[in-house]
Amino acid sequence: MARLLGIDPGLRFTGWGVIDVEGNRLRHVANGVIATNSAESVPDRLRMLHESLTALIDRLSPDEAAVEETYVNRNGTATLKLGYARGVALLAPALAGIVVAEYGALAVKKAVVGTGSADKTQVEMMVRRLLPGVEVVRADASDALAVAICHAHHRASARHIAAGVRMA
Repeated sequence: MARLLGIDPGLRFTGWGVIDVEGNRLRHVANGVIATNSAESVPDRLRMLHESLTALIDRLSPDEAAVEETYVNRNGTATLKLGYARGVALLAPALAGIVVAEYGALAVKKAVVGTGSADKTQVEMMVRRLLPGVEVVRADASDALAVAICHAHHRASARHIAAGVRMA
């Protein structure tokens, strides 16, 4: 069994989700959102994000982590701030000695919904279907669970390839 942490980084809201994976079975462990106060300075918000992720990692002990890659939008300042948050999301598990994978939004949507053009509603619906009984705090947490599910699928495929298992 492996415990996977998925992170959907953001400076205002960083979603996180933890699942346990055993073979092809997925089990929801926990999910939530780390919210920072936009009235505080960016360095203080990043410190708070780092402290919260570190406490989360200490409490839930994930074996591996996966972080959604940054998308570039027209607002350069917003993209830069998202990049700061993503850096913290990559750093916190790495400092804990946890292997970190990265997935683009397209890969996450394809792994969870089956199409890269899925919207947030479709992603959340499939997360609820793949993790029965899950209560998602907000869309950021659902996205983070989707990142964890994507990582579960990709790591299973990588293990099959490494073992020389031929997939049908």
